Amino acid sequence: MLSGVALIGLLISPAHAETTDHADHKTRPHRSNHIRTASPAHRPLPSPRKHTEVKSGSESMTVHVRRRGSHSAEEVVSRETMDHFVAGTSPMQILALTTPGANFASDDAFGLDTVANTLYVRGFNQTQLGVSLDGIPMGGQGFHNWNGLGVDQMEIQENITSLTMSQGAGALDTPSAQTLGGAITFTSSDPSDKAGGQISQLFGSYNGFRTYGRVDSGKLNSSGTKFYAAYARTDQDLWKGYGDQQEQQANFKLVQPVGDRGKITAVFDYSNFEQYNYLGLTKNMWQKMGRNTTYLKPNYELAKQYAYYAQNGGVPAGLEGVLSNDEIGDYAYDGTQTQRNYLSAITGEFQLFPNVTSKTIAYAHVSNGDYSATNPFLTSPTSQVPMAMETGHPDVRRLGFVQNFDIHAGHNNDIKTGIWYENDRFNYPMMMYEDGVNTPHSSIADFKNGTTWWSDSFNTNTFQFYLQDTYQIIPGMTVEAGFRSLLQTTHGGTSVDNTASLSDWGVYYSHPASGSLTAANAFLPHFNFDYHFLNQHEVYFDIAENMRAYDYSAQSSSGSAWSGLGSASNPAQTVFDENKKSLRPERTWNYVVGYRFNSHFFSGSADFYHTDYYNRLAAITSGSTGNTYSSFMNVGRETMNGADVAGTLRPLPGLAITNSFSWNDATYEDTHLPYNGGYVSIKGKHQVYYPKFMYKADVSYTWHHATFNFNTTYTSARQMTYTNDEQIPAYWTSNLNVAYDFGKVGFAQKLKTSFGITNLYNQNYIGGVYGAASVAGDDNANLFVAAPREFFGTIAAQF
Repeated sequence: MLSGVALIGLLISPAHAETTDHADHKTRPHRSNHIRTASPAHRPLPSPRKHTEVKSGSESMTVHVRRRGSHSAEEVVSRETMDHFVAGTSPMQILALTTPGANFASDDAFGLDTVANTLYVRGFNQTQLGVSLDGIPMGGQGFHNWNGLGVDQMEIQENITSLTMSQGAGALDTPSAQTLGGAITFTSSDPSDKAGGQISQLFGSYNGFRTYGRVDSGKLNSSGTKFYAAYARTDQDLWKGYGDQQEQQANFKLVQPVGDRGKITAVFDYSNFEQYNYLGLTKNMWQKMGRNTTYLKPNYELAKQYAYYAQNGGVPAGLEGVLSNDEIGDYAYDGTQTQRNYLSAITGEFQLFPNVTSKTIAYAHVSNGDYSATNPFLTSPTSQVPMAMETGHPDVRRLGFVQNFDIHAGHNNDIKTGIWYENDRFNYPMMMYEDGVNTPHSSIADFKNGTTWWSDSFNTNTFQFYLQDTYQIIPGMTVEAGFRSLLQTTHGGTSVDNTASLSDWGVYYSHPASGSLTAANAFLPHFNFDYHFLNQHEVYFDIAENMRAYDYSAQSSSGSAWSGLGSASNPAQTVFDENKKSLRPERTWNYVVGYRFNSHFFSGSADFYHTDYYNRLAAITSGSTGNTYSSFMNVGRETMNGADVAGTLRPLPGLAITNSFSWNDATYEDTHLPYNGGYVSIKGKHQVYYPKFMYKADVSYTWHHATFNFNTTYTSARQMTYTNDEQIPAYWTSNLNVAYDFGKVGFAQKLKTSFGITNLYNQNYIGGVYGAASVAGDDNANLFVAAPREFFGTIAAQF
């Protein structure tokens, strides 16, 4: 470790996109001088010593970019486009491969690993975007959401009919308390009017296996009652190391028409995601030890040896000058995650009057899991093995409702208004389980007799109101003006702290703090102008102010007002109470101006955007040189300018060639950032983890029943420190997919086969990032190597 170099939280606030999600809850006790970003952490990170780490995958012709209403520019990915990717591929990965300004990276071919998944849209990461499914708020899309549910757990991919990304300031009617940039909306399919079904089976590299089945009831009676039930199972061995990745999902949807006045829809979604994690690496570990470096399991004796060196200094024989002692501590024996989610909702859509429609959604979401990792800085008391299994058992319960009204006031006016309320209860107990002399504790089972280290509990109430008016000035020209009001209050913090009584485990300061914080803004305006002229041309601009409510997270993580505060000599509660006097929610002003052209032969677009980011919140090292402690405060501003240019050429029937180029210049404005008892300037330094340039090309060709698709993406170097002295190297990645539709075969109405290759040229590159960005130097094991080339074949049928 570089002396005096601290970790700046990954997302300098979840609005900074400096990180990708949440913070690490395991730390070496003496490493407390860090700068962390605001974003909660609930994962058993592979680098247990650092509690300071925060975390912040087509066919061109069927990717339509269009304007909806008078909102900012929108990119729409259709069901047909998703069908041209390997079955089960994350919609976020497909979005990034087909859309300018979006960047997605992971460490598995499907893009399902919630630890490593890293999505950015014009500088904002997945915890800073508004996300909804059929109008149901889904919260941030990061690892183990404390306030939401990731798309890969909320809906089977085949049941999503489309996804729409607003690259501007988002939409006023999006129910979200974390939006600082745009918004992503997912639409699920309705049951078919005709009875039938679908099945598909995938086989692929590393024993890849995916089964999908769906049954549609068709209309059951004269009132039009219909439903579908669907199930999917995805299973694949890890491409390096021990273990596998598997997910089971079930979706049920019932639609009941109510005469000609509307309909009632009921949904129930279930998912169970289990994975042996990949190990996060430093850049040096990746370069010196290779892309296959991962957890030490099943070599238990080697893991104990590494743990001994981690606690006592030095490195194993043969690694002198190759790895540092800190990097030896980044290795661990094992790391796993299990996520269980249950989502249910009832939606009523009715035409109350000839000019008034209503949509009411009542929803409930329950989530729980087991997040385990071997911690080589603890000691199992009975066996005296220099490590122990540390497992978080978080649970989330969200209850809420959304009420929207659409009022047509005359021929030229469309008024929309609505409210959203949600209560979120989040509990996070941290347990420790002893490792034996010869046998480790299981990381996926036997969680009955653990020792409670600490436990946190939070309760959050969120209320949002919006009002907007869309006025048609002349045919093709509309102007929209409106605002939203947002109020969120969180009560909670440490409910149990047994640190003082657990010295035989070698536990360290756990930063207990409790209290309440409120984020409120009564007027967040949004203005949009849109003009379609001469049939093929469109210009638009969009301006909006957004605010993000405060994050909360486990006490030993970082990046929130409750987490990782103080020191043993300066209690976290004292620091929390002091911070509360000056904290303000993060805000952004977003500006977008653009132009589109669309014809049968060519479609093109170009837009420019600018963002001013205020009240950037971060966990930092405060105090004098001789008495430093972890705090949480406003650390300055960030300014972002960017542009996206895209064009699709269709020279022949069935052939589409798409190229896009994205540029982003996001720079920090801090000149006196408090750090380690002094100050450091990062003014003019580029935002970490987001590329400055991206280039995407896609060629698709459909001939009779055959489809060919090739896409490639260039991602420029990403800064991995706030002083920009270390970079994640640039890379190219490409995918190839071919498919053939046999049409009706026997009793199958449609029989289709497809073959796909991911990472076509087997590039060795860093994909996802989960963890804090250092001020300087290659200090954090938060880089995840992308999966190598893999092959997949699928056969699917509809009945």
